[in-house]
Amino acid sequence: MIVYSKQANIEWRNGTPPDYSRSKENLAHESLYNHVEGSLEAIVQNLVRTFEMEVSFKSNPQQWLSVINEQFRVSTNGGREFTAEELAAKGTYNAFMPNSEHYQSSEETFESSHQIFHSAFPQGFPWEVIEVYSGPPKVTFKWRHWGHFRGEYKGFAPTGETIEMVGITVVRVAGDLKIISMENYFDNSLFLSQLTAGGKLEDISNLPGRCPFSSWLKKFKKI
Repeated sequence: MIVYSKQANIEWRNGTPPDYSRSKENLAHESLYNHVEGSLEAIVQNLVRTFEMEVSFKSNPQQWLSVINEQFRVSTNGGREFTAEELAAKGTYNAFMPNSEHYQSSEETFESSHQIFHSAFPQGFPWEVIEVYSGPPKVTFKWRHWGHFRGEYKGFAPTGETIEMVGITVVRVAGDLKIISMENYFDNSLFLSQLTAGGKLEDISNLPGRCPFSSWLKKFKKI
């Protein structure tokens, strides 16, 4: 992860650099793949995590150090390509998820999209590399995103389940490992079906004697 000095003139979305202390704690306990420092897997993982951090927290894409700004393009599942400027404005959720029954990316802002998913996954939504299939300049790798669905998702009740998303990404990099292009491939429909599996909160709350969160509170009962 790139470290920024307090003197650096970075345009942070929230005014200050992000605090990843809680994320590091979660990763330490929940990561399945602890890659050796200096390995290709660790290098790719750090590069993509830096990229995700910059998109999420640095509002000016000209200050992103992980990409070649003028050349950068990103797409998902063979869809349209987004520039760095477009990605900075829309955010990764809106750029990577097309309009569908349970998520209308065209109607969400950068801020609203992050609020939706941060609410659904209050403990975070970590990401890690599973396996790297090819090295630079065209890096192909498999990854996993996961989180504990313990908050409301657009009116749907949380199930308390751990939701995992697995995908493949192809990244073209320059000699200094800055990203030129990124192609992501994953199943959006499966992810959204898991987020809506608990049913609408108003429908559940109207059932006689039914608590909206009873489906997942059972997991926390003492044995």
